[in-house]
Amino acid sequence: MRWPFIRNLPTDFNFDFVRLAPFAAVLSAILIAASVGSFVFRGLNFGIDFVGGAQIQVQTQKPLDIGGLRRVMTEAGGEDAQVQSLGAGNGAILRYRVPSDADLNQSIQTVKTALQKAFPGIEIRSAETVGGKVSGDLARSGAIALSVAMLLMLLYIWFRFQLQFGLGAIVAVLHDVVLTLGVLSIAQLEVSMTSIAALLTVIGYSMNEKVITFDRLRENLRKYKTTPLAEIINRSENERLSRTLITGSTAIIALSGALFLGGPVLLPLVFTMVFGVIIGTYSSIYVALPIILLWGVRRDDEDAIPLKPADARRR
Repeated sequence: MRWPFIRNLPTDFNFDFVRLAPFAAVLSAILIAASVGSFVFRGLNFGIDFVGGAQIQVQTQKPLDIGGLRRVMTEAGGEDAQVQSLGAGNGAILRYRVPSDADLNQSIQTVKTALQKAFPGIEIRSAETVGGKVSGDLARSGAIALSVAMLLMLLYIWFRFQLQFGLGAIVAVLHDVVLTLGVLSIAQLEVSMTSIAALLTVIGYSMNEKVITFDRLRENLRKYKTTPLAEIINRSENERLSRTLITGSTAIIALSGALFLGGPVLLPLVFTMVFGVIIGTYSSIYVALPIILLWGVRRDDEDAIPLKPADARRR
């Protein structure tokens, strides 16, 4: 027995996606301009993984008060305060970013004093500076790796579909990356190694959406060889719209708990993924497909072979 909610969901749609493409192009241009402007004037809020900071190992007499430890470090001038429990016992590693205009050694001493005042009996086992994990060379290597990955994806989609499909996918994925980094810059959410992992997940999700979109479009191109391309695009997107809505909403629902209840530590990671799911779905329809519409497609592929019912194949 199916759930009433699922049973009552519409399955047939008739939206004119192509008609809205010019408005979507203007919207994307505005968002990209805002993202680039935020990069130039505000930059990204890099975390300890990128810029370094201070690390203090402590042992408390009472059970760890993670929120209290983080609050004391923040009030003492530490930015991006993090608390990592050492498992059994009451030990923890405290990490925070030192403001650019502050003296590192003085900042460590200030935080130690604040901790000892707020948590009587706390034991300071060590205090040291930590360097950023991502240097300029590693950042350049990452950019090269991303470029190579984009080129390989272009070649794969070119081989599987057509060249304009690959270009549409690459432009759409770059669109998603720029807007995702832009919203992180505008909101000044911390960019750490986990944020980079989330961004890579966004790229994978976005590319998967493009491949599914192109696969349905290619199937309909084989079925309707004389139908205008704009009509085929509308038909293809309407046919897969229910699948898109279910997949995207399921992913967002799964992430919503961590987004609203995960606290400031998980917020940049989960927010990046949620925004990536939304923008990846949008760019599949209003970035990748309009490029194909403007370029045009070949219509000399083989005809689609209709599937026979299972009982008919057994006869």
